[in-house]
Amino acid sequence: MNKLDIKLYPDEILRTRCKPTEMSDEIATLIDDMLYTMYEAPGIGLAAPQVGRDVRVIVADVSEDKSQPIALVNPEIIATDGEIVYEEGCLSLPGIYAQVRRPAKVKIRGLNRDGQPVELEAEDLLAVCLQHEIDHLNGVLFIDHLSTLKRNRLLHKYRKEQL
Repeated sequence: MNKLDIKLYPDEILRTRCKPTEMSDEIATLIDDMLYTMYEAPGIGLAAPQVGRDVRVIVADVSEDKSQPIALVNPEIIATDGEIVYEEGCLSLPGIYAQVRRPAKVKIRGLNRDGQPVELEAEDLLAVCLQHEIDHLNGVLFIDHLSTLKRNRLLHKYRKEQL
């Protein structure tokens, strides 16, 4: 497995609406490399554009012992319920954290690493993580869910820290 370079804001790929893809050996390798990169970072989720790839692939693992990896190809949210506010961060915006309001439960459809259709129900942290990663596939960052004032403050802080 290879550790991939994580793209940092304001890299243009982070604002790209990624293209659907078909399962292939190349995508399976990408999934393996993304999981390895996510664990090494360390993080709980990673989307293909964060490693410079314009494909609809995400990985996540919110388990304490990192033993429950999830990989989804062409994921789409098909149902939501409830509401939760959770502090989010992002490997592409290191050092930036904010409270984000999202649905507390989601039902997601996609393909697993073997190319088989799957439906997944998630709640709480896993639901937040999967929504965050699917947002990446649509060129949306967690800071886009904040007020303009809050987003601008955080981006000012981020730019200052990147110097």
